[in-house]
Amino acid sequence: MNSKYKILIIGGSGFLSGTLAKLAVSLGHDVWITTRGKKQIPEGVNLITADRHDKPAFKNAVEETGIHWDAVFDCICFHPDDAKQDIEVFKNRTNHLIWISTDFVYNPQKRWFPQNEQNLHFLTDGSYGALKRLCELEFMSNDLGQMVVTTLRPAHIYGPGSYLGCLPQHSRDPELIFKIINDQPLCLVGGGHFLQQPIFANDLAELMISCIGNEKTYNEIFCVMGPDIIESRKYYQIIASYLGKHAHITEISIHEFLESNHDSGSFLCHRIYDLSKLKMAGLKIPSTSIYEGLEKHVKSLL
Repeated sequence: MNSKYKILIIGGSGFLSGTLAKLAVSLGHDVWITTRGKKQIPEGVNLITADRHDKPAFKNAVEETGIHWDAVFDCICFHPDDAKQDIEVFKNRTNHLIWISTDFVYNPQKRWFPQNEQNLHFLTDGSYGALKRLCELEFMSNDLGQMVVTTLRPAHIYGPGSYLGCLPQHSRDPELIFKIINDQPLCLVGGGHFLQQPIFANDLAELMISCIGNEKTYNEIFCVMGPDIIESRKYYQIIASYLGKHAHITEISIHEFLESNHDSGSFLCHRIYDLSKLKMAGLKIPSTSIYEGLEKHVKSLL
């Protein structure tokens, strides 16, 4: 590693933020995290105890450090108010804000194959993806001072530290392994035939760190996905194979499911991407195969 950075991670004890914190420490960076102190924190980090939802206290806790960070990472920016908070608190505290949006910002009815960043058909329905798009717009339309922003749009993120499952009705299902071992049927909308590109959490963390100081990422948006395009049902079949079992998949009608789950349309479409922009920026390209990644994920849960 050529450079040692001062890094702040908002969160730092969650799934992706914890993965990022551990990786950054292992690479020799000076790492701070902000958490409420409710979970075990990674070894080697500097702790700032603060709840971002208590805005005055959060701002005071950050400012009291007196630190100017080389990069701030936000893995838990879900609402436009969170984006506004990032701008207010960090535009004079960091050179570079790198944050996690989602591929759910795209309108599932107007996707391209493969999808790229030039598709400007976004959700506006108040869903998770629509709120993430509003966060993007906050960063695009407000005064950032000297701070630059990099926006990353991952698809399904998996790996140790989270539950398995990428499709309704088994998305982040804490009982998924139990169900497969006990030969219970897995009810997948549309039979799980939608294509997608899951990304391994550690790969995403490596990519995030590779953004620091890379001018090609400044005020840019990137689709960030894993190397393999698979049917969603294949994801479950791979898990079952590691357990020495067969995945018994039953189909739920897409139409019937959406009638009572209006905000789940972003799951129920092909999610495949053109990663040309990512490669041209010279970022760390995700390389963990879905087979290797799911094996590590299953082992961590067992």
